[in-house]
Amino acid sequence: MKTAVEVAKTSSFTLLFADFKEITKARLAISVVFSSIAGYFLGAYEIQYVSIALLAFGGYCMVGASNAFNQVIEKDLDALMKRTANRPIPAGRMSVSAAMRIAILLTVLGVVSLYILNPKTAMFGAISIFLYTSVYTPLKTITPLAVFVGAFPGAIPFMLGWVAATNEFGIEPGTLFMIQFFWQFPHFWALGWMLDEDYKKGGFKMLPTGKKDKGTALQIIMYTIWMMLISVIPVFGITGRLQLSVPAAILIFLMGGVMLFFALRLYTSRDNASARKLMLASVTYITLMQVVYVIDKFLA
Repeated sequence: MKTAVEVAKTSSFTLLFADFKEITKARLAISVVFSSIAGYFLGAYEIQYVSIALLAFGGYCMVGASNAFNQVIEKDLDALMKRTANRPIPAGRMSVSAAMRIAILLTVLGVVSLYILNPKTAMFGAISIFLYTSVYTPLKTITPLAVFVGAFPGAIPFMLGWVAATNEFGIEPGTLFMIQFFWQFPHFWALGWMLDEDYKKGGFKMLPTGKKDKGTALQIIMYTIWMMLISVIPVFGITGRLQLSVPAAILIFLMGGVMLFFALRLYTSRDNASARKLMLASVTYITLMQVVYVIDKFLA
């Protein structure tokens, strides 16, 4: 049997690990790593598992660092919102200095890991951290355009995998970037719609019109349509090595159509339930779309 000291140590470690996951937003970081690896498979001439490991580790570190810096900057605002009040810093479980040490360490580890892959990958990773922490985060309380700025670092992961595999930036990673760039608007505005009351407590301006109105819903519809169109552009053979078969393009377009359906529902209903369904549909779409792209490459 464990002694009281051993039980206490185990419990303490569990709490520390839970706070580390919270400060780095582990679920978000893992989804970003998934996107990066999908991009790597699309770009790679041959699969190198050491490169995948470096990309996964470096990608997690970069996202974790961005989120840790973000929570340091927004610690006082997080304390005002129900959704974020129990985060490690506002809840008093982690000091600002400890969070900063984590953020700096993850930044260094992330940049070094990605640099070992190639300098371009490290550069894009560093740009992502800078835009997220130094531009997007401060703008969130100033203007709804923060979401537009935040879409840039958010769109980098899918593209980053291709660059990690090829050490090149061209039409192919640019297309991957644009797909994820336009996807983010319906995704984050649906989330912003659901959490609008809570965001307002923290002074965040997340919706494009500032309100849960038809104007916001209409913009969600427009960006969803652009996302659907850009997602199937490779089927026309104009995006270099990034190609898509007709069946795969039809499947991806139909999946985008599901998102569009829920976006239209939000326009007519303008309620949180519709926003939640759209947000869940968007998460499903981005994952399945990347899986279809990868499977299609290896089946072609």
